Amino acid sequence: MGIFDKGVAKTKRSFFERLSRVVVGKSKVDDDLLDNIEEALIASDMGVDTTLKIVDALQDRVERDRYVSLAELTEMLREEIAALLDVSEDETGGDETLPFDFSKKPYVILVVGVNGVGKTTTIGKLASRLKSQGKKVILGAADTFRAAAVDQLTIWAERAGVDIVKQGMGADPASVAYDTVRSAVAKGADVAIIDTAGRLHNRIDLMNELTKIRNVMRKVIPDAPHDVLLVLDGSTGQNAFQQAREFSRATDVTALAVTKLDGSAKGGVVIGIVDQFRIPIKFIGIGEGTDDLKVFNKREFVNALFSEDDFRK
Repeated sequence: MGIFDKGVAKTKRSFFERLSRVVVGKSKVDDDLLDNIEEALIASDMGVDTTLKIVDALQDRVERDRYVSLAELTEMLREEIAALLDVSEDETGGDETLPFDFSKKPYVILVVGVNGVGKTTTIGKLASRLKSQGKKVILGAADTFRAAAVDQLTIWAERAGVDIVKQGMGADPASVAYDTVRSAVAKGADVAIIDTAGRLHNRIDLMNELTKIRNVMRKVIPDAPHDVLLVLDGSTGQNAFQQAREFSRATDVTALAVTKLDGSAKGGVVIGIVDQFRIPIKFIGIGEGTDDLKVFNKREFVNALFSEDDFRK
């Protein structure tokens, strides 16, 4: 089983179990089957707007071609969903190639997301991955509102063998971010990854805090951050949509990391969020291990989700 097969296994099983009840005995695609596809897509938490976009496109093609076999339908679904993911960056040579421009040194990544989505763990896994590829990494513990967040990031820094910049609990997050990028420049680091507080209590406060962090970093590195990485829990379905909406309003999110995808039957949320917010996915988390943060590959993801054999079982 490939890494993306593992990541979408529950979503795939749920989706095709729903379809199998209406596909059996049919020789062509009709309105009833399209209605059931719509229900299955919505049940996978792809979102109503994205689901209707897919179903409308399928219906247009069915009407144009007049007869469509189930095998052809499979290919149509694959093509339509792949098209929605086209905002994601083109693959650059497999999972070993990280989607960063290392000519920008240090490459600054600001990581945002609510508490509990796996944000700090994602940072730790990414730091380990970068270190294993010979990159010099510095972490910044700018989530100063929770002592546990700083402690957790410190443990990950020690585990990965990378430096960390931190201050006391309650310190100004922007001050930590400033110290982190200044240290990264002074030490010749390749990458600086900065954690932020996972709060959505007030969008204005969130916006002001992230704007302040961005402004102080630019005193050191004018084009920082090079990525604003939003971490989402793939198992939360529509809550992930809401988080993407709030953070996109608060700051210029440039990339997504979707965690806990292997434990959810709601993997359609990946497609819906990319379609609705036009933000590329860079990473997916499919397990607890350090190596279970994978570079997202849209072709492998779609091929894992849709297989002709599933329509015939």
